[in-house]
Amino acid sequence: MCGIALIIHGVRFDLSSLLINSTFPVPKSEQLVFTIADLRAALRRRGPDSLGSWKLLLHSTVSSCLPELEIASSIEEVKEESCSEDERNCFSLANGRTESQFSTMPSSAAELHFFGASLQLRGISPIVQPLIDSSKNILLYNGEIFGGIDIGGEENDGEVLLQLLGECRSCSPYLHKTNNFDRMGEGSVPDILSRIKGPWAIIYWQESSKTLWFGRDAFGRRSLLVHWPTVADSRFLLSSVSPVSSDFEAENGTTKLNFWEELPCGIYSISIDAPKLDGLFLGEVKKHEWTNAILEELIKWERTSVEPKPEELHISSSKTLTRKHDSHSVNSDALPSKSGPMQASNSVLAQTVLMALKESVMRRSSLHTIFQAGRHDVENELVPVAVLFSGGLDSMIIAALLHECLDPSYDIDLLNVSFDGRSAPDRISAKAGLNELRRIAPSRKWKLVEIDADLPTLTFETKHVMSLLNPANTYMDLNIGIALWLAAGGDGWVYEENSNYNDEDRQCIKYKSKARILLVGSGADEQCAGYGRHRTKYRNGSWLALHEEMKLDMQRIWKRNLGRDDRCIADNGKEARFPFLDEDVIKILLGIPLWEVTNLDQPSGVGDKKILREVAELLGLSEAAALPKRAIQFGSRIARESNRKNYGSNRAANQASAGSAVIHKQLDMA
Repeated sequence: MCGIALIIHGVRFDLSSLLINSTFPVPKSEQLVFTIADLRAALRRRGPDSLGSWKLLLHSTVSSCLPELEIASSIEEVKEESCSEDERNCFSLANGRTESQFSTMPSSAAELHFFGASLQLRGISPIVQPLIDSSKNILLYNGEIFGGIDIGGEENDGEVLLQLLGECRSCSPYLHKTNNFDRMGEGSVPDILSRIKGPWAIIYWQESSKTLWFGRDAFGRRSLLVHWPTVADSRFLLSSVSPVSSDFEAENGTTKLNFWEELPCGIYSISIDAPKLDGLFLGEVKKHEWTNAILEELIKWERTSVEPKPEELHISSSKTLTRKHDSHSVNSDALPSKSGPMQASNSVLAQTVLMALKESVMRRSSLHTIFQAGRHDVENELVPVAVLFSGGLDSMIIAALLHECLDPSYDIDLLNVSFDGRSAPDRISAKAGLNELRRIAPSRKWKLVEIDADLPTLTFETKHVMSLLNPANTYMDLNIGIALWLAAGGDGWVYEENSNYNDEDRQCIKYKSKARILLVGSGADEQCAGYGRHRTKYRNGSWLALHEEMKLDMQRIWKRNLGRDDRCIADNGKEARFPFLDEDVIKILLGIPLWEVTNLDQPSGVGDKKILREVAELLGLSEAAALPKRAIQFGSRIARESNRKNYGSNRAANQASAGSAVIHKQLDMA
């Protein structure tokens, strides 16, 4: 999947259990207006293999047994081409329901409109979402199942999930009013979703209980935006991405709207009850507990060994220095010897992390039958998986592991973006990284895709990325978003494989990566103390303060990073996958003493992300193991160009704290 969405109207929502004020009015000047056509367009431009839409109609009937109202439902397919102008106006999202809605909807009726855009990467038969089973259960699934639920090599995970969810026991209205619905056990919808290893966002209608389930995985690796009902707009909306509003955002390039927010990670339900005196159905919204104990531990992100004893820290520092001193002795053609000086530095802990990361990359690069059945490329030109590549520590580890996991007949694209041509730090390190990868894996055909950009000329692109960022709204978000969006597009240049990068006469070829899976290094810095603020926290408050800062980073990564990144990458018809955020990798890293993960008494490039530097050496990446951390907005130099454009200079931007400044004015990108 590459995008899902839902619009509900005709339901009065009870949000009291979420402590959300559902009656807060939006000023008329800040109302967001978009149509169903806009929503479809936002999903369609992601390049899906299919785009489907269904409407679920609910209406009240009198029970034959008791004198009370029951809910009846019917489902109808909405052909994409059949969306009339009247229907578009009917779903215009401003000022609540329009006159046409009141006149066309029957009394005591509610409507749920489901949208699903599928980028199919699994299964032998084409699918079109929403998926509907014989019991009229409806599933929209944007994700991948890498474990927890068995998926056959020729099966589609969405179809398997629909079958499992269809077997879940129904929840009666009585259970809605008890704690049993809050803490459901084995065989329930929360139980099935809690078992999934991998990124996901879901919208699921359970027909038997008239309950809508929705949510996103515990780390928020897939975007899902929510609009909670307000006085100005009483609808409930979910969407992977915010559509571009033709009459506001497209003109201004920015927005002050607070229409959308990132849905907090978790599993939610809306149980629909029959209409009361006001003629509207009642929807009670609840959030449910995870039923997987191991997952709960990962969410809490507690590490048992945080503060070392003096002797433990001394031993750890000695290993780091030994590794640094002996790095020149690493055999470039094989893993380091299991005896000798490297034995002390390349510890069992690093070996454990290496194996967990390799399994993670293997799960995320396993090619299923759909690739073989649907490809039109020549065998030796097929590039199914690419890497977001800066040449830094994290992307080098991912690239080296991908080489070990992927069939040798496939090329690997390394996508590198620069806003300063050859001079950007990430371009320089990417070239050096390519040479190191060629040294340890000479049989692999690597393609460094050089994507060059000039920020002042990206007028349309910048405004478009701003719509993808929503609700993220800072200049730092914009800089990162543009860099990710361009990199994921993969539209650049490659040089002849035997060309020397020091040769001014090298031959270059225009190239656009067709890889639909993009491996990204997100989560490495949060888990292994790669940010400058981690060093500051350690110096000011020692190990415990460092742990708390890393914990905060992991528990807010869904809101600050992953939703934004997923939207920017998916817009290019690519699926972002995050090997460092695999559940097993997180568990392994949490089980390692903090001082073995990082040692911030050591200088940058040595003690920070210490465990990953040891992993890099085990892979033969001795040069990458010594590289300092550099964020994409700085390594690509988009931050510098943005500062010059919007503030006149880097100094002025720094004085204004430009990175965290909210975008509050119309951008003139000409």
